[in-house]
Amino acid sequence: MTRTPSTTVTQVRLWRWRRNPLRRHSDVVEAWIVLATWVLAVAAGVLGGLVAAQTSESVFAARQARLHTVSAVFTDDTARTPAAGTGYDDGRVWASVRWTDPDGSVHTDRTKVLPGRPAGTPVTVWTNQADRIVPAPVTGAGADLQAALTGALVAPSAGAAVWGVGWVVRSRLIRRRMAEWDEEWKQIGPRWGNLSGGRG
Repeated sequence: MTRTPSTTVTQVRLWRWRRNPLRRHSDVVEAWIVLATWVLAVAAGVLGGLVAAQTSESVFAARQARLHTVSAVFTDDTARTPAAGTGYDDGRVWASVRWTDPDGSVHTDRTKVLPGRPAGTPVTVWTNQADRIVPAPVTGAGADLQAALTGALVAPSAGAAVWGVGWVVRSRLIRRRMAEWDEEWKQIGPRWGNLSGGRG
């Protein structure tokens, strides 16, 4: 019959809180500063990300509420092929369109469309309150994705800002502790040298 070796469970304690004759009050304060800094940094990151995402969603919704679609027609034939452009060109061309408001007023503007459309072809465009054509608002999954990305970008920044404040507070505490140690050593150092026969 084999005996199973007995295992002892050692209690793990954080050194800054455990009883220790060398522990100073500043060590306990520093431990609380570090703990509070990390907790607040995580909380600020989560909260900042959520607020940023909700704000982005509100901005997208407000923009969509200010815009409306109108049915317009091309006033002339569009180009058959897009002009050679930069790498940012999406293959669309500029074309003039015309639409009539419910009150009978006629408006014209330019918009980007796929090439090769004959004059008179209907097209739906987005307009603002000044009856100018604007890009379509971001809606649905696109708006959700952009809001989520905004939150994901803001969250680390908010957490880092809180962590930075905690780091500054902790650094000042450490500098103060070092100054106190320096003062104490000025008092104890000469006596220590006398006790060691001038060799310490």
